[in-house]
Amino acid sequence: MGYPKMIRFGQLGSELRDRAYLQYELGAKGTEKILRKVEQAIRSGMRELERMEVDKALKACEPDDLAGIRNLRMNGPRRLWGKIDCEVYRDRLAGAFLARSAGCTLGAIVEMWSVEDMERFAGIIGDEFPPVDYWSQAGMPHQLRYGASRAVEYTRGVMKGVPVDDDVAYTLLGLLIVEDFGAGFGTAEVGKAWLKYLPLACTAEHVALENLKKGVSWKQCGVKGNPYLAWIGADIRADPWGYMAPGWPERAAEMAYRDAYVSHRRNGIYGEMFFAATIAAAFAVDHPMEALEIGLTEIPRQCALAEAVRWALKVSPKIRDYRQARAAVDERFNGMSQVHTINNACLTIFGLAIGGTDVTKVLGQTVAMGLDNDCTAATAGSIVGAVVGKRGVPPHWYQPFGNVVHSYLIDRPRFRIADLLKRFERAADTVACVGVKR
Repeated sequence: MGYPKMIRFGQLGSELRDRAYLQYELGAKGTEKILRKVEQAIRSGMRELERMEVDKALKACEPDDLAGIRNLRMNGPRRLWGKIDCEVYRDRLAGAFLARSAGCTLGAIVEMWSVEDMERFAGIIGDEFPPVDYWSQAGMPHQLRYGASRAVEYTRGVMKGVPVDDDVAYTLLGLLIVEDFGAGFGTAEVGKAWLKYLPLACTAEHVALENLKKGVSWKQCGVKGNPYLAWIGADIRADPWGYMAPGWPERAAEMAYRDAYVSHRRNGIYGEMFFAATIAAAFAVDHPMEALEIGLTEIPRQCALAEAVRWALKVSPKIRDYRQARAAVDERFNGMSQVHTINNACLTIFGLAIGGTDVTKVLGQTVAMGLDNDCTAATAGSIVGAVVGKRGVPPHWYQPFGNVVHSYLIDRPRFRIADLLKRFERAADTVACVGVKR
């Protein structure tokens, strides 16, 4: 995938600002006029880019409507469990939630770090790398994440509960959506839930949330002024739908679609559908790679994400460790945003391929690959955790949680893990019995 050569806009912007300040200090007149002229030119360029005609043939392979998506899927099992085996489900649900929380927490304080910086940091503090346990120290221990948890609270020996993170918040929010609006919720209800519970958001979610606050319709809030439509924000919201539709990948993907549409389009939507279906399938198979193959059958077979997933599955036997995984992704997706759905999805696949059913290896290798590694490790944790169940998750990954999840959701600062698991189980019963809003 060849991206256009980009001008260093960030550096140019800084130089423009500093030059304007200098000229002002030297008594030059008219600096603000020049700055407004530059701003107008940039905004004009943005409008011109938005008006550009997209490739019609490619668009036909990547529809935004659910019926169109389903028409372009490969053959798949659609549903693996006719009835939920409660004992099996409870163990696998606990495994999925705990391993997801562990992966997110492990990656959170090194999110977006380079591989080299993580290796160097581990060497300085004396931690094994790739990690086999939570970090013993944080680089900036008193830095607040999402205004709630200090970075040091993500480290072993200090951690008291699952610390706050947007990945965690969206898993909780998916449950609240079904509890508030029922299993037949639509995207309009997703928007209502966002206004009720989300105090803040990032990239695509931030744009959509601000649009909702301004009264923009749920049909348009995701596209108006939003250049982040294919980024990872929808992907990280996949987990609750898999938890509430265990063994039913088609239904999990359908709920993921309705959630994703509020903020994403095309491959951004498919990312959430793919991982929701994969997580749902993971409850009913014996290996994460089986679940990934099934998840692939719920998105358009010729979309960019499906092509990338097939590539990752094909080359994964040759990928031996985190360095090879990152190098392969950087080479294939050179120029792609570090928080894009596609490149991060491939790293998630590589983490599962390397680690298999070894939770520690999956989490450690995935975090070590970098990019948006709290997100990728969280998703990989959900998948492997749903396969192996709680009994397959080493206790050192969940004992520091002490049955507590911290949250920045409005009026929902704290959850009990045992209670959450029961609520997901009740929601799964609801999803199994209730139709979906058309």
